[in-house]
Amino acid sequence: MPDRPKIPNLREALDSRAFPTVTTWNRVEGRPRSVAFDRALAAEVRDALWMLARQWQVGEFQAEDGGSPVLAQYHLRTTRATRYRPREQAPEDLTEALPLEAVVERRGVPFRAGADPLALDLRLAMGRRWLRMMPAALRERFIQRYPISLPDPDAEADTVLVAHPQVWSTIRAVAGRTMDGYALYQHISGGGSAGDGIPDLTDHERETIEAAAPRFVAWFDDLISQPGAGGAWDPQRLEHRFALGLPTEDGERVVTAEEYPGGHLDWYLFSHAPAGSGLGAADPEVPKTLTRTVFPGVTRFSGMPHPRWWALEDGRTNFAAVTPDTTDLIRLLFLEFALVYSNDWMLLPCDLPTSTLATIDGLVVTDVFGGRFWITPAGAGPDDAWQRWSMYNLDVAGDEPVAADLGLFLPPGLANAAEGPALEDVALVRDENANMVWGVERTVPLAIGEGQRGSEAAAETLAHRRRLAPSGPAITPAAAIAYEAMNTVPENWIPFIPVHVPNNTRDIQLQRAAMPRLVPGHTPPEKVRPRTTLLREGLDVTPAQPYFLHEEEVPRAGTRIALSYNRIRWYGGRVVVWLGVRRATGRGEGSSGLAFDRTVNTQ
Repeated sequence: MPDRPKIPNLREALDSRAFPTVTTWNRVEGRPRSVAFDRALAAEVRDALWMLARQWQVGEFQAEDGGSPVLAQYHLRTTRATRYRPREQAPEDLTEALPLEAVVERRGVPFRAGADPLALDLRLAMGRRWLRMMPAALRERFIQRYPISLPDPDAEADTVLVAHPQVWSTIRAVAGRTMDGYALYQHISGGGSAGDGIPDLTDHERETIEAAAPRFVAWFDDLISQPGAGGAWDPQRLEHRFALGLPTEDGERVVTAEEYPGGHLDWYLFSHAPAGSGLGAADPEVPKTLTRTVFPGVTRFSGMPHPRWWALEDGRTNFAAVTPDTTDLIRLLFLEFALVYSNDWMLLPCDLPTSTLATIDGLVVTDVFGGRFWITPAGAGPDDAWQRWSMYNLDVAGDEPVAADLGLFLPPGLANAAEGPALEDVALVRDENANMVWGVERTVPLAIGEGQRGSEAAAETLAHRRRLAPSGPAITPAAAIAYEAMNTVPENWIPFIPVHVPNNTRDIQLQRAAMPRLVPGHTPPEKVRPRTTLLREGLDVTPAQPYFLHEEEVPRAGTRIALSYNRIRWYGGRVVVWLGVRRATGRGEGSSGLAFDRTVNTQ
């Protein structure tokens, strides 16, 4: 193999091309001929005529106002909500003492049905609170006056207290050892004296008791926020409905939230109520007019085109993954904004207090050339006009043709609230095989203030009732098979059957029904009643009322409602606790296994 040629002067050999096969590389990218980058960054135009022709081709010689805004001054009118009306009830004053979520969602306590409606944990907490306020010599007398009663294991009425081992053991542990604070609270709230029924009280002891009574009642009233009357929860539609009244210069404006599922209130849940639906709001303050001067800021988002050279866009936004159809206008508008007009959008800061309805009359924009332009809000005109375009505005409820309202409502909502474990959890599912809707009690409340799985609670109570039932002689079937008119389902499955809406032969609604409880020795069979207050609507009043549910509220995906305590720290560091309901989407259809006219094996 011949030796490689030796080139004494590589530069001279390259210039004269004496060795064409000789090639050298020392860098991947281009190598500048100078140590300075000034000329490379100058972006020199080698063909000015081509550049001018290109500018003419794309229309850059057409005159347009290309000045960037440097100053903006806007004028707006603001008013604040002063009245609140849950559903069709009487309106009341609205203050900032509570967040709006707590005002809307809160339910009354106690919430359980039965002989002791308030949970045992709260009754014990109230008892401990009162005993700490009393001298040691009075504590035993209050325990004897307001004791924790021990249920009767053989009584049918005490089944929910003795059927569950955890509840039964807890009650036996505290019975006779501490007092029922809720019984004392009911006595004081009913107009009685805290010392009634306490023997051998001296004048000093009676003064101590009477002085502690109002502090004890105020403590419990502040512990859990409760509504003065009925709440905003609509059991027939499984959502909250309420309205807010705001005073204006021409009377009153009302905003309504007709479909609030619970959790977090935001502006898009509200609509302007039609004229004539006022709440009788007083005019404590004239609506304010504000004029503010701000500096516009450029709208920024991840992946937007970068205006500078030698800079790469953020790769967290993959525009290539957005594949809209020709009819997908929302995605097409998004791409047009992001890739074409994103640098034309400016952001103006506007600080507003909560519970404010703000209406912008217009703004004055000053650009870099000193030009001043008066800009009016977009979206003016009839509210139902399809050509109208606007963002972050409330629609007007009703079908009447009215002018669009361009005000933005900022509700006094929460950033985040701590939600406790569910005390009640109900899943409403469709059963196409049985042609009905089932309210499945996934979690039911226990007497000790905790929630238990509904299937476990149903099995425990059924087993206890079977132990209480009188035993009869055993019957041995003579045939190998037997006829069964209907099988059973777990007691935590509450049926809803379709019925006609009154005076309507076409529309359907759902009515709560009852399955029979088949326990040997009980004749006739009892009706299985729900244990959650979410499904007991109308059962705890005299006389009992039926419960109807709108059919469209239970879609094929089902729906889920849960009852739990919520906690938030409000203005001034105050802790607010309330009991509220939240609604979520279900997990599809279900089957109860209910069947009729069956033959079953007896051996």
